[in-house]
Amino acid sequence: MAAITTVVRAIQIPDGRITLDADLRLPPEPAGLIVFAHGSGSSRQSRRNRDVAEALGAGGFATLLLDLLTSQEESVDQFTREFRFDVERLGRRVVAAVDWIAAQDELGAMSVGCFGASTGAAAALIAAAERPERVGAIVSRGGRPDLAGGALARVLAPTLLIVGGADEPVIRLNEEARSQMSATVRLEIVPGATHLFEEPGALEQVSRLAVEWFAEHLK
Repeated sequence: MAAITTVVRAIQIPDGRITLDADLRLPPEPAGLIVFAHGSGSSRQSRRNRDVAEALGAGGFATLLLDLLTSQEESVDQFTREFRFDVERLGRRVVAAVDWIAAQDELGAMSVGCFGASTGAAAALIAAAERPERVGAIVSRGGRPDLAGGALARVLAPTLLIVGGADEPVIRLNEEARSQMSATVRLEIVPGATHLFEEPGALEQVSRLAVEWFAEHLK
């Protein structure tokens, strides 16, 4: 019998007058579709997020790895850093991806979750607040959910906040954000891990927690 393989597509998602590059990975009979919102100074080529995406794929989830900045914006941001903390812009673009999914015949019926890293976590939370009927669960890795501001109180999706145990300032920011949320929120500390989860086994733990969270909460 022929092996069943994951389908990988390079796509473009419109947001007003610009388009965003993304990679869509579709395993057979996916249990849901996870939109990745990358953090400051990162892109869909992030090795860490691609590793998590592969784990989610092995767990039966489709993934959409999305560039939140255009190539022109990235070239400017490398020097000015003016776009990476523009969470309103980043959040709007995650919303654009969620809306694009809803408009696709083969994807529109799928349950949608968001995985956000660093400032991408705030963008994911903003999108969840704007599209509560579409975003069913959120996972944040080393995220800055505090940057989502007033959107936090409007998030309905169950949210998992994963932070490294050695990333103490970000732990405090995640605790503050959790206190502003009425949704189901769990804060998971990975012992000994720093902000980028570069320690042996740390990213694997993030992947396991993400797969379990989406499997439990995406219906």
